[in-house]
Amino acid sequence: MFDKEVVKQLEDKARALRKNVIVSVGVNYPGHIGGSFSAADVMAALYFHKMKHDPKNRYMPDRDRLILSKGHIAILQYAALAEAGYFPKEELVDTKQLHSMLQGHPDLIKSGHIGIEAGTGSLGQGLSIGAGMALGLRMDGIVATTYVIMGDGELAEGQNWEAAMSAVTFKLDNLVAILDKNNKQAQGTIEGRFSLGDILEKWKAFGWNVIEVDGHNMEDILRGLYAADEAKGKPTVIISNTVKGKGIGFSEEHPVGMHNAALTQEQYDNAMISFSRRD
Repeated sequence: MFDKEVVKQLEDKARALRKNVIVSVGVNYPGHIGGSFSAADVMAALYFHKMKHDPKNRYMPDRDRLILSKGHIAILQYAALAEAGYFPKEELVDTKQLHSMLQGHPDLIKSGHIGIEAGTGSLGQGLSIGAGMALGLRMDGIVATTYVIMGDGELAEGQNWEAAMSAVTFKLDNLVAILDKNNKQAQGTIEGRFSLGDILEKWKAFGWNVIEVDGHNMEDILRGLYAADEAKGKPTVIISNTVKGKGIGFSEEHPVGMHNAALTQEQYDNAMISFSRRD
């Protein structure tokens, strides 16, 4: 059991991240709301509890790394970095604007100084980047964990499975992949477009330590993250079962429509009211 106050604080952070995402998207301008909302609880647990990092010491060698393989939800990582103090929240309104440091996908050149570890967004490449980082850290004798947040849709890319095999070959127990399994992609269900089969058994067959969690239950997320620390001699994948668009009615009811959606003024106002409320 985790301290109830800690859990409540993290739940509040997840709500704050969803609010920051809405601020980033604004009105009448498309943004990846659905996938950001499904991963928001995991992102809150990482940045505000589990990961070792310091916005005042951005380049400390033993920081934990986070690679956002599903880079189209960069607005969620920006939301977390702003909330954590890497840059002022006021900058969020400039997301995806010309010359802004907050581009539509993570950009190491424009935003590396605010906590972005790699440029991502070409789906299927993040796990390879994370495996390389994890191996490099071990070779340098640095004790740190590399986390990679992936989408289930991108598992159709073969490079993921090459990375999965190499991570096992090199016994990268400082690598934790987190699969945001919301069962949806841009134009419909995963199953209806490229069936993944039994994804839990598939990762086991590749030799990974596999943990399954409810991606919207903060205690369960924390359980999974701490259980990953116990795996020795092999990488861990946390399969986070989520709902695309989780957190507000109109996005949950239309998860595919909210994959990359423009909000009306009414939707924006309702979302801001909802996420400003304290239970």
